[in-house]
Amino acid sequence: MSDDRAQPSSDPGPTADADYTERLVRLSSPLWKRVLPVQAPYRWNLRRLHLGRTLDVGCGVGRNLAFLDRTSVGVDHNVHSIEVARSKGLVAYSSEAFVASADALSASFDTILLAHVVEHMDRETAVMIIDGYRQYVKDGGRLVLITPQEAGFRSDATHVRFVDFDGLTDIADATGFEVERAYSFPFPRAAGRKFTYNEFVMVARRGRRSL
Repeated sequence: MSDDRAQPSSDPGPTADADYTERLVRLSSPLWKRVLPVQAPYRWNLRRLHLGRTLDVGCGVGRNLAFLDRTSVGVDHNVHSIEVARSKGLVAYSSEAFVASADALSASFDTILLAHVVEHMDRETAVMIIDGYRQYVKDGGRLVLITPQEAGFRSDATHVRFVDFDGLTDIADATGFEVERAYSFPFPRAAGRKFTYNEFVMVARRGRRSL
C-alpha cells in the first residue's frame, strides 16, 4: 500500500509515481485473487476492530478503504493512486487536497489507519506524518498501524525500514498514543519469516486533552 509522505521534499520517492500505482493495481487484479477470497481474513480483521469513521492515511488505490465504514476518508501522496480510488466511488484526497477539504475537521475521525505505510520511510518521517494527522482524530480515538513481517518486507523494493512490535510501539509513544493491543495476523509470529502476508498489527489510543 502506498504511503503518505507529507514532508517538504523535492523527491517524494518511488511510491509517488504512476508506476507504483500500476504495480498496486496489477497486484490486486490477477484472476486467482478475484476468484479466491484471499483478502477476506484481512477485511475481517479490520472490521472486528470496529474502527468507526476512519482516516486511511496512505490509502493507495483503496484496498482497505473500500471495506471501512462508508463515512471513512482516504489520503495519499500519490495522485495517480487517488484517481484509482476515486474511480471506485471512494472518498479520497491527495495530501494537499485533504487539508483544504470539508473533511479536514478537527476531531472528526474515530481512527487513523496506516496500513503498510511506515515501513516505506524512516522513523522521523513516520512520526511527522502521524503528528500531522493527529488533530483529526477524536480524544480517545485510535491509531492502527499495520506493517509486514520479514517475508513481506523483503517482497517490496520500496520498503525502507523493518518495523516490528517494538518499532510500532516507539512510533505510538512518540505521537501521543498509548498501545492497547499488538498481535500477529493472520498466523503466529513465526510464520512471518516465510509467509509474505503475515502482518504486525498494533492498536493504540489517544489520551484526552488535559483541561
